[in-house]
Amino acid sequence: MTDPSPLAPRAAHRDISRRQWIFLVCLFLLSLPAVTTRIYSSDEIQYFAYLRSMWFDGDLSFENEYQHFYDRGIAKSAGFHETFLERHTDTGRRINFGTVGCAILWAPFYAVGDVVARVTGAEVDGFSTPYVAAVAYGSAVYGFLALVLAILAARRLGYNAFTAAVAIWLGTPLLFYMYVAPPFSHACSAFGVALFIYVWIRVRADWSVRGLVALGAAGALMAMVREQDVFFAFGPALDFGLWALGAFGPRASQSLKPKAKSLIAGAAAFAVVFTPQAATYLVLNGHVGPHSSVGRKMNWMAPHALQVLFSPEHGFFVWTPLALIAILGLVVFAFRQTDRVWLCLLLMVALQIYVGGSVESWTVAGAYGQRRFIALTAVMVIGFAALQHGLKSLAAQRALMTVAALAVYWNLALIAEFSIGLMDRQRLEPRKNAYDAFVTLPRQAPTLIYRYLFDRSSFYKGTGGA
Repeated sequence: MTDPSPLAPRAAHRDISRRQWIFLVCLFLLSLPAVTTRIYSSDEIQYFAYLRSMWFDGDLSFENEYQHFYDRGIAKSAGFHETFLERHTDTGRRINFGTVGCAILWAPFYAVGDVVARVTGAEVDGFSTPYVAAVAYGSAVYGFLALVLAILAARRLGYNAFTAAVAIWLGTPLLFYMYVAPPFSHACSAFGVALFIYVWIRVRADWSVRGLVALGAAGALMAMVREQDVFFAFGPALDFGLWALGAFGPRASQSLKPKAKSLIAGAAAFAVVFTPQAATYLVLNGHVGPHSSVGRKMNWMAPHALQVLFSPEHGFFVWTPLALIAILGLVVFAFRQTDRVWLCLLLMVALQIYVGGSVESWTVAGAYGQRRFIALTAVMVIGFAALQHGLKSLAAQRALMTVAALAVYWNLALIAEFSIGLMDRQRLEPRKNAYDAFVTLPRQAPTLIYRYLFDRSSFYKGTGGA
């Protein structure tokens, strides 16, 4: 593997044009009315509770937040009550399996929601519509910024990722968690990882002190949004190690010594930025780390690694075939390129598969798709862009676009089926869902479009809301 060169020279056609940027931004702005401004699941409540509790109560005691959503029927189940309103942590607090990173990212939007609530006469309680809407729109913005950062990262590698970004946006579960269920952590996770990858690709040419500080800070933010995202740090770690060792050459020790200062600075930046999460862990759990019950959900032998990808009912590649195309792009270029960045990107993918396959609840039944892989958004954009660039013949490029279009439609159809109750939310039924996607939905399209435009609440009856 060769050392990374500075920003590679790019032909004009490889760089995203101003017109493409304008189109992308306008498309996002026009899509904002599609954001669903409600909270309806326990995961969403946990992440939202951090922000509301710190903003209005100045503490990390979530009992009143949990009770609010339970009393209003949004999470009215025996399981929710037993877990979040009966059990305690070792410090006597209510359990929260989430992390504080989303609250930090949502805070600027929540501040706007607070102002809107006061100006419009809505309840200034942290729960009313302006506050929930602020968090929902915040997630949509961060999901979009993840795509922007992915485009910028791909550009530094020499690829125009405009088409790739649009395809990944529309063809993966990111779309669902930006618009249908934005108060989950996943759109923020996509942003945190994309920021980390972009910083890494920028600083890897010389690993300066300033660069490692930025990378450490980005890594801490990434880990505060979702704990499993910290595994992405192994990619840059491998990259730095191979660079410092000089491909295991005779002067390896001399190449490492000058960078000790950079490593220390990067580690210090990580520690400083991670302080809010460390403090939160101590207050809630009495130790730096998640609640003890989280560890019992993990089997680090990754017995479900193949299932999490290929299971007909729950597999990532079955729900999201576009992901398979993008990751194949990474594999192809890992063998065709000499720059080790491709090896490091593949390591990131492998570790996410490993972690996803280690969780006993790997099926994420009841959720839309394999949502834990949304963190791979930037990696998938880069992989798709590389594959698209590597196809030289017009016929091959058209074939790729045709397959990608079908994968995008599959994702959109599944979102529609999931949202209107046309599918079993506990598992995918490929044959039935394919029939509904290509036969049932087209027949119902006029009615569904009318309901979406003029009676959207009808989709959510009986599912709670806020």
